[in-house]
Amino acid sequence: MADIREPEPVKLIVGMLSAWAEAMAAAEVALAEHCGPVDLQSDVMSHDFTDYYRADMGHPLLRRFVAMDRLIDPADLPGIKRRTNDLERSLAASGRWSAARRPVNLDPGYLTPAKLVLASCKDYTHRIYLRDGVYAETTLGFTRGGWQCYEWTYPDFRTPQYQAFLTRVRERLMAQRKESRRP
Repeated sequence: MADIREPEPVKLIVGMLSAWAEAMAAAEVALAEHCGPVDLQSDVMSHDFTDYYRADMGHPLLRRFVAMDRLIDPADLPGIKRRTNDLERSLAASGRWSAARRPVNLDPGYLTPAKLVLASCKDYTHRIYLRDGVYAETTLGFTRGGWQCYEWTYPDFRTPQYQAFLTRVRERLMAQRKESRRP
């Protein structure tokens, strides 16, 4: 029988999707207020993988990822997902981007050395219920020196551009864990 241990802290990452770079910038400021400073940012990338968000968010869509400096307990993910949903509603209610019902989509998750886990409010065969209406899915695994996709991995997460950024986040997480173990 294995001993039960507390999990190591993980790296919080938030994917932002919007037709407005300004909406992503406003979301990043608000995320920093709630989750601490941003540690790493991806470039702003074109997101043309789906039309799913077009009616609510406009077109063309942009994608950016931010990783937060402060490591979190993985059990905090449901609360963070609920806060990002509240933040989305707040940004929509501000009226600054009146052409869209949803000016920004915020998808929080976390990275461990072995995987990327994303939060969702939608159940599906590969998602596990956490609490408070929030599910989690392992979107990518890291084995044999690289990211491994699953049949449910979104097409954009299969791209070298996304995976290169996630590798930077993974390396930063491992450095932070190493620093925290030093006497």
